[in-house]
Amino acid sequence: MTANTTLSPLDTPLTAGGTDPNYFDWQEVWYPVYYVEDLDKSKPTAFTLLERNIVIWWDKKATQWRVFDDQCPHRLAPLSEGRINEVGCLECPYHGWAFSGTGNCEIIPQQPPGGKAENSVRAKVKSLPAKVCQGLLFVYAGKAENADKISIPLVDVLEENADEWVCLNTFRDLPYDALTLLENVLDSSHIPYTHHQTVGNRANVSPVELEVVESGKWGFKGVWEEGPRKGTLGRQETTFIAPAMMWHDLTSKQFGRTLTVVYATPIRKGECRLFARFPFKFSSPFPKLFIKSTPTWYSHLGNNGVLEDDQIFLHHQERYLEEKGGSENFYKAFYLPTKADLFVFEFRSWVNQYKAQPFPQKTLSPVLSTETLLDRYHSHTKKCNSCRTALKNLQRVKIVVVIATSIIWAIIPLLLLTLDHPPLIWLGLLSSSFPLAVSLWFVLSNLEKQFYQGREIPPRNLPKK
Repeated sequence: MTANTTLSPLDTPLTAGGTDPNYFDWQEVWYPVYYVEDLDKSKPTAFTLLERNIVIWWDKKATQWRVFDDQCPHRLAPLSEGRINEVGCLECPYHGWAFSGTGNCEIIPQQPPGGKAENSVRAKVKSLPAKVCQGLLFVYAGKAENADKISIPLVDVLEENADEWVCLNTFRDLPYDALTLLENVLDSSHIPYTHHQTVGNRANVSPVELEVVESGKWGFKGVWEEGPRKGTLGRQETTFIAPAMMWHDLTSKQFGRTLTVVYATPIRKGECRLFARFPFKFSSPFPKLFIKSTPTWYSHLGNNGVLEDDQIFLHHQERYLEEKGGSENFYKAFYLPTKADLFVFEFRSWVNQYKAQPFPQKTLSPVLSTETLLDRYHSHTKKCNSCRTALKNLQRVKIVVVIATSIIWAIIPLLLLTLDHPPLIWLGLLSSSFPLAVSLWFVLSNLEKQFYQGREIPPRNLPKK
């Protein structure tokens, strides 16, 4: 696995984070902002990257995604509230100024014939470099002239022997920092406890002996020789590609090769977007067929449940760390006596050594309510094409159940009035429709709720059955 992209022979490659060997600049990086399958080509989409509001839209003339600052140069209205007009330009909702894919203003409806105000440099919208790779839309946050010189962080195994791999993808906007997310997923030793009864089991706990084998401004690589589940799965390698990507790489004789890839795209202080990718190469063809046949929305419900296992306490944990001096003081705030914490130590040391705070001088917001922390609809469902569609279909099915049950129960008195001796089997079948409809309604309502809100009690804290 490497971070790679194709560079022009005329370009001089640069490393992410800028040229200063002692400072990591979070602006000079490519970040994923959306899975392309979740974007709608018929309308603009808003996102916030490093506190910068941007708008994503489909330029049908150039057949590519464009990313602009989400501000009309006229009166600063958000362009994401506008539309893609009939000629394929991004149109401001306030006064109808329209912009082509280059950011140039093409139409100012209010000026008289012959006016040329749109030619002014002040009428141009600033655009950001954007590329689609491996199904993700990446945006470059820094100086545009550096974009083609810096590698896009990719999962290289998906470029090699693609047919041998099956990949599960998910995302979610999380109520804690990108740094907190990365620190958490670099720490494999929390899985048996935090994720007990979801993807972990307390019975699998054993000593964790981690080693760092390589490090630098680019990140670090480490290894867990014994590996998870008391060594039954084999050696696990971990790589952190600064500033916002990491993966665990595990190959076992029983299951084949499994990767856990995480991107942590910073939105603002205390908020990030997680992109999780799980490429599998199984030794047997049956798991691959099973995964491919599972609806994406159903997988996402399970993924959201796993994320909520630690969502609440991570939101509090990073505030406790801030109170104790933040990352600069982590070695005093945290007590890290075992090698199980080595990757956490290495990660925080990297942050401090390269002054790699994405939002220096900013402080975290007040603590959010439990209901807000467990919100699924705004943090995932409404932004996910699969879950959004499944929710609409589910709601339609509920309406059909109500209508069908009402019709059936309207038929029963008609049968009694029109037939002297209606067949008892008809009446029995019609009468049984009501309890069946009620049961189906409750099942569908429970499923519907899972698209809106997570569970307050994680499985690890439920009493044993």
